[in-house]
Amino acid sequence: MKKKVVVGMSGGVDSSVAACLLKEQGFDVVGVTMELGGNKSLHQTEEGGCCGQSAAEDARRVAQILGIPHYVMNFKDVFQEKVVNYFISEYLSGRTPNPCIACNRYVKWEALLKRSMEIGADYIATGHYARIGRLDGEYGKSKGRFAIRNSVTAQKDQTYALYGLTQFQLAHTLMPIGDYTKEEIRKIAKDYCLPVAHKPDSQDICFIPDGDYTGFIEREAPGKVPEAGNFVTEEGKALGVHKGITHYTIGQRKGLGLSMGHPVFVSEIRPDTNEVVISDKDVYRKELYCNKLNFMGMENLEAPRRLWAKVRYAHKGEWCMAVQTEEDMIQCIFENPVRAVTPGQAVVFYENEYVMGGGAIL
Repeated sequence: MKKKVVVGMSGGVDSSVAACLLKEQGFDVVGVTMELGGNKSLHQTEEGGCCGQSAAEDARRVAQILGIPHYVMNFKDVFQEKVVNYFISEYLSGRTPNPCIACNRYVKWEALLKRSMEIGADYIATGHYARIGRLDGEYGKSKGRFAIRNSVTAQKDQTYALYGLTQFQLAHTLMPIGDYTKEEIRKIAKDYCLPVAHKPDSQDICFIPDGDYTGFIEREAPGKVPEAGNFVTEEGKALGVHKGITHYTIGQRKGLGLSMGHPVFVSEIRPDTNEVVISDKDVYRKELYCNKLNFMGMENLEAPRRLWAKVRYAHKGEWCMAVQTEEDMIQCIFENPVRAVTPGQAVVFYENEYVMGGGAIL
């Protein structure tokens, strides 16, 4: 009997080819487009993101060509709670959130997997550029654990945003395009005459296509957006007036509106005093702490361990010594200083291409 897999189809080329490859491999494939919001600002994104009407239509057209059933499932409530509300709360608290990580963990996997298993599916699948592996005896106590593994293409690798997945979720997930480059995926789509073969990738946060985060927060949380306050030095000397802390992030240099005669950088955001701290020096750190830990390729961090760490999606990474100081706290000491370590973002730890775990930067 064929194994059934529900493919999250965003209407993009990657998830479309994922469905195509799985059908080729003999799975009983069902396409599902996730309806995540009624806000008119929402639009389609590349893989399994906030899908609007046009995205659902593209996914449906692909499903017809592949000869697989296609459904639209409503996940608006969980998306609002776990992604949008979290996004707003983090910005209001002076942190810089990563909504894609939250969406992956709680919506695309937790909610979609639960719904899929209720209709008899064995797996869910997405069009992420990542692979799933099981660790061998080289990893000692971690032998047999599932872990996300880097895709074959560093240019499109999406493992950073997947560190929050659980062992159960990984055991019931397929990622068929992790062994391909983007060019190869587009060629497969073209060979199968899929109408999305040349569809461009989305670059924005799916629920804020215009990139105006502050405007979105003002509309969604009226009266809660911090007002203008002071730019200050680290010693507290006022330098000028900022537009509100939601306009800024650590390491920011452009758009500050300060005429200092030399480059300056945002080094800290202080929500309690509504201040944005400005530094003459670029913001590099050799240490960070993280909590809200999720262990993947290791059960825990029993002893200090040298790991490769990324502090944001586009970060190439740096070696560090990771030390678990509390049950839900890791200290990360880098071998070389890392730029713009930003509270609210994630630090993700790697070893031999596998994701070992990660946490939220404090």
